Amino acid sequence: MVTFPNAKINLGLNIVEKRPDGYHNLETLFYPIAIEDVLEATPRSADADGNYSITMYNAPFEGKSEDNLVIKAYNALAADFALPKLDFYLRKNIPTGAGLGGGSADAAFALKMINEMASLSLSDDELEKYAARIGADCAFFVRNRPAFATGIGNILTPAECSLAGYCLVLVKPDVHISTKDAYAHVTPEKPSVSITEIVKRPVAEWRGLLKNDFEKSVFVKYPEIAEIKEKLYSLGAEYASMSGSGSSFFGIFKQQQDAKVIEETFDGCFCKVI
Repeated sequence: MVTFPNAKINLGLNIVEKRPDGYHNLETLFYPIAIEDVLEATPRSADADGNYSITMYNAPFEGKSEDNLVIKAYNALAADFALPKLDFYLRKNIPTGAGLGGGSADAAFALKMINEMASLSLSDDELEKYAARIGADCAFFVRNRPAFATGIGNILTPAECSLAGYCLVLVKPDVHISTKDAYAHVTPEKPSVSITEIVKRPVAEWRGLLKNDFEKSVFVKYPEIAEIKEKLYSLGAEYASMSGSGSSFFGIFKQQQDAKVIEETFDGCFCKVI
């Protein structure tokens, strides 16, 4: 069985308050985008050692297989159900460490795949509970539709938001941003206007209103990547922002963009026109 886990972007990201457990409550709008990994699962030989294996392409996994989020999804279900032995093959097309939720998507799609292959008949609500154990934004990819997220990103409310008809340009520089460091330099503050209210306005009005609280601290440490946002605006983006804690950026355009021009403008970066 083959499935195609897709990425997401954050439309706005407000760090609202620090929690007693050391985590932060936030507000953001998760929006699915059409850049996809490829995840395949096939029956594993009955006499093979172990219940699973995982083979990765494009971004080899360094570490123990049980730490891979796809395998964490398998083991989460295996704790409650008798599962078939499976071999997983994962081709990474979504950049890692980019704030695009690629690993979380892989895990959520693995849950849905195993649910079907093993005839577990779990509902989306039940799958979301398993997904939430794996990662804060993992549950979003179960239903995989625009959602306003609160808490640590795990409390989801369906959101009315559509970028249909727009062109999306995704840019990922060769820079890794530590999520821990990004949080360390943010001062939590409740926004005066909710993200859900801002996105009801035309996209051209989002600039200056729809903010990612991580940008301020990240730009201080990595001034070179702050230029990506300005370049997206100089190319005519209606709105541009960093996604999550970075280091990817997206620009929303009224007109389709030339992939060659984008690649030349952002030489040395991963670029994708959607």
